[in-house]
Amino acid sequence: MADFRDLQRIIGLAETALAGATVALIALRPPRRWRRALERADRRPLLGAAFVAAGIAVVVTVVELPLSIWAHERAVDAGLSTQSLGPWIGDVAKTTAISAVFAAVGGLLAMALIRRFPRSWWAPGAVLVVAAATVMLYLQPVLIAPLFNDYKRLPDGALRAEVLRLAERADVDVGEVYRVDASRRTSAINAYVNGLGHTKRVVLYDNLIDDYPAAQVRSVVAHELGHVKHSDVPRGLLWIALVAPAATFLVQTLARRFAHGELDGARRPGPAVLPAVVLAFSLVSFGVGCAGNVLSRQIEARADAFALTLTDDPRSFIALERSLGTRNLGDPDPPAVLQALFGTHPTTVERIGFGLTYEREARR
Repeated sequence: MADFRDLQRIIGLAETALAGATVALIALRPPRRWRRALERADRRPLLGAAFVAAGIAVVVTVVELPLSIWAHERAVDAGLSTQSLGPWIGDVAKTTAISAVFAAVGGLLAMALIRRFPRSWWAPGAVLVVAAATVMLYLQPVLIAPLFNDYKRLPDGALRAEVLRLAERADVDVGEVYRVDASRRTSAINAYVNGLGHTKRVVLYDNLIDDYPAAQVRSVVAHELGHVKHSDVPRGLLWIALVAPAATFLVQTLARRFAHGELDGARRPGPAVLPAVVLAFSLVSFGVGCAGNVLSRQIEARADAFALTLTDDPRSFIALERSLGTRNLGDPDPPAVLQALFGTHPTTVERIGFGLTYEREARR
């Protein structure tokens, strides 16, 4: 297991580095063919920007593909992935097409703002980022997710009754509860909360429902209800709204440096500056993401505490965390620097410690 996850981690880091290097090359030292494409795109700035942004999204995926295939095949060999290469590549193609569409729209809107507000496009850009995040969060469960999986309302029965009972005890409006056919792609188990308003939902993996004892499923459900109880999804949007102005200002500052004077506000720029903006946005997003992971770990720890209190069953919580670490082939205690940068949840060791601490305190 250690050999598998250590090399998978290296492959994942290499993919991230390769993607960043590709964007940096396009922005700072574009190949001749790319320069020619940028010159053609300059004839129609907005449509050209859409083309450039979509092109970057596709190129990055293609560059990463050999490493992605290697990681996928290793996951298949380890029993973590249940999807053969053909359907997996189909998913990659579908994801790439969706990413290209969103990148094109984002590129067009970004170019419109840069040309309309050449010296202060960061300000309306911040509003655009928050608006886009809100729309995506609302639409993703009903527009994007069903393109990859089948979501079915959890049928009437013991599990649904238990979910509703826990929600009532927690005084939580759970929205809707869905079962997703995750087992068609992975043997890993998971659950999550997403959506806003009418699209709010708790989603449970089918292999969690089918393979795990009722008490451990109850612990997972209670954890997700903790997210609903504390409005963690809307608070995530609030976090984006708070950091967006400073982040987009930093994007503009970096993009001006990368664009070699083409974004100094003296003239209306064309699509040729967009790779510099994408590079700046990527770097800032990475930093904001790492900072957000610190907050995410605190949120997940709070949801764990909520689950322990709601179920009052630390034994099942501990057994679940141990099983999750084994079944999902995760690292129970990853290197501190990687956990600090990329960890969205407390480590498995920490989460087991939460359960043991709760159990010890309950005995007093």
